[in-house]
Amino acid sequence: MSFIDKSKFYVKAGDGGNGCVSFRREKYVPKGGPNGGDGGRGGNVIIRSTRRLQSLIDFRYRSHFKAGRGGHGQGKDMHGAKGADLVVEVPTGSIVKDSESHRVLVDLTEEGQEFIVAHCGKGGLGNAHFASGANRAPRIATKGKEGEERWLIIELKLLADVGLVGLPNAGKSSLLAQLSAANPKIGDYPFTTLEPQLGVLKEKFSRPYIIADIPGLIKDAHKGTGLGHSFLKHIERTSIIIHVIDISEDNHKDNFHILENELKKYKESLSDRVQFVVLNKIDLVDPEMVGEIAQEYLQTGIATVCVSATVGLGIAELRVTLVEKMEELEEQIAQTNPDRDGIISDNE
Repeated sequence: MSFIDKSKFYVKAGDGGNGCVSFRREKYVPKGGPNGGDGGRGGNVIIRSTRRLQSLIDFRYRSHFKAGRGGHGQGKDMHGAKGADLVVEVPTGSIVKDSESHRVLVDLTEEGQEFIVAHCGKGGLGNAHFASGANRAPRIATKGKEGEERWLIIELKLLADVGLVGLPNAGKSSLLAQLSAANPKIGDYPFTTLEPQLGVLKEKFSRPYIIADIPGLIKDAHKGTGLGHSFLKHIERTSIIIHVIDISEDNHKDNFHILENELKKYKESLSDRVQFVVLNKIDLVDPEMVGEIAQEYLQTGIATVCVSATVGLGIAELRVTLVEKMEELEEQIAQTNPDRDGIISDNE
């Protein structure tokens, strides 16, 4: 199943029912007076977040959502039935915007959070409302109001604690597989990962943490080059960003600066996140060179761990380091991802 993280859809709330013109007609009740009932209100279109969904794939097959209309009023003061509300479920972490103004209507970060995106039309009034001393037999009733209709844009930002970023073929998928029970596609060619992948890091005596593997970034990804621009937004809610660097390449330092610049150009605040550098593929480099390269990164003040995701070298140290840092940031994580526990339970 494809991962869809942005879509456009149409919503139409139900129209209100019309009011009724009616008079009481009984054999022994002359001039019984007006008894036309009111029309029922239409249904609202409601967006509800759920952690059961991980993608906006459903919007590929359905893009129009209409709530039920209200019933018309009837005689004998019988009011029309209310139109049925329509609830549209979306993944937790979705942001809903107006398609014209691009104004954010709601950011659904909690399980079960609801928001009315299209309000119902009110029902019309029956002629019983218009009776007066001067007009005892009103023959007027009002029509129901039309329900609100609009086009909306929905975007999904994954809720994860740790984000893995790196250039294509840096070994992010292999690293995710080592840190969690996830089984991402792994290949020896660029852009193996074409959509974000989630995994859960579990260590004894600590709570689980969600890790997101973001598809490979390249230079000018913030401008839309390559795959990165489509998925950079998924890093925004992470507390820790891990730069995965392939040190078997001679230009690994240049690659690191490319990652730093792309994140900063996409959103300045990303440079303030706790960051780690994971020097990957150390099994392909002379051990003495690995030490020298690690010292270069450590001298810049960046936490650095050397690993080989393919053969498992350094993975245990990385797991412990990550958990220790996450526990330090526990309060920050709770504020960033208020529904993280529910998401973890569904990804285990």
